Amino acid sequence: MSIPSVSGGVRRRITRTLSILLLTVLLLTVHAGAALAASLDTIIIDAGYDKQTSIAIVPFSQGPEFDGLQPLSEIVEFDLARSGQFAPMNRDNMLSLPSRQQDVFFRDWRVLGVEYLVIGRTAIDSDGRLRVDYHLFDVFNEREMFVDTLSTSRSKWRDAAHRVSDRVFEAVTGIQGAFSTRILYVLAQNVATPSEQFSLQMADSDGQRAETLFSSTEPLLSASWAPDGKSVVYVSFETGKQAIVLQNLETGSRQLITNFSGINGSPVLSPDGRRLAMVLSKDGNPEIYVMDLADRALRRVTRHHAIDTEPSWTSDGRHLIFTSDRGGRPQIYKVELSSNFVDRLTFEGTYNASATLLPDGEHLVYVHRRDGIDHIAWQDLARDDVRVLTQTALDESPSVAPNGTMLIYATQVEGRGILAVVSIDGRVKYRLPSSAGDVREPAWSPFIETL
Repeated sequence: MSIPSVSGGVRRRITRTLSILLLTVLLLTVHAGAALAASLDTIIIDAGYDKQTSIAIVPFSQGPEFDGLQPLSEIVEFDLARSGQFAPMNRDNMLSLPSRQQDVFFRDWRVLGVEYLVIGRTAIDSDGRLRVDYHLFDVFNEREMFVDTLSTSRSKWRDAAHRVSDRVFEAVTGIQGAFSTRILYVLAQNVATPSEQFSLQMADSDGQRAETLFSSTEPLLSASWAPDGKSVVYVSFETGKQAIVLQNLETGSRQLITNFSGINGSPVLSPDGRRLAMVLSKDGNPEIYVMDLADRALRRVTRHHAIDTEPSWTSDGRHLIFTSDRGGRPQIYKVELSSNFVDRLTFEGTYNASATLLPDGEHLVYVHRRDGIDHIAWQDLARDDVRVLTQTALDESPSVAPNGTMLIYATQVEGRGILAVVSIDGRVKYRLPSSAGDVREPAWSPFIETL
């Protein structure tokens, strides 16, 4: 279904009333963003683990055909550094630069205190494809942990680097790497002026290679991923009112899912991709609904005079986590879809919102207000243990990496909106600032195939 545009007069009237409308519901805040199609700036690492694993990423041998590209080993080195768990060795301190197994002398690396060593080579095969051969060594035990070869198109240089990072990270930590994933975020330009422009951006997990998925003169909100990573769903005001749109990433085709009167917000796809949870006020009050995408049948999940909003799915697809002020203040609840039984999950503090259950099903992350300031918090559901993970101001929109180790969120530094990442235990922190302006509403992709 095509999505009609809105006239200038209607657009101006909608813009004037937008702030009033959004104040009536939780999390429907228009977020400003950076200039369109701009990658985020260099990551600023604020903190890492106290005991980081020492690793040496030897510069991969590569020919002149790769001139002009960032060295693949530099991308791997930075990936591992921003995980906070590794301390890559400065290449100027390396005694040798081996690229083949027979050139590795473990004693030299052990003297330097290196625990793990990565070496590799890049080349263009006869068929014109990029070939990457690389090894990971356990230096102290003097053994090769694995050897691997990647073959892909030359245009996937950075994808190949992130794949190497994922493989190394998993071999050392036992946790699947998430460097090959993507992030979504909303950007805006010239907000509150006649030339304001909003866009939905997709970038690598390190903020590089940003591309515009859709742009509009009207606000875009609440983007989230399909579980297969092949499409995204978000809220657009391009029709003159809130509408939920599903967009295919490969073709760019867009489907209008809902365009009811009132609120059409907070869309999120189920783990099997067959259902869409959302917030609708078509019956007069903001409630949680679930749509079967095959036949567009709607089911109302919540029935309460309070505001129910911000649904997210549990990994088994049997429950929804949501925000409600039915207790007088915004708190986090869980509803069982088979019975509509509602259980309250948060009790500490006067404001808790935007919750996501971690993949283990035992821990929750959400926006938690403490001393009048919004931070990102982690909660052990069994013990009701709440820990504040962030110390910046106006922290919001947390989204968890698919391996459950990190989360990305929006915050403000020196009055400007940026994206930041923090580990689930709060010890690793880094920022993805943008020199072009504010960025908001990040969403971390599921594991996706990039090669």
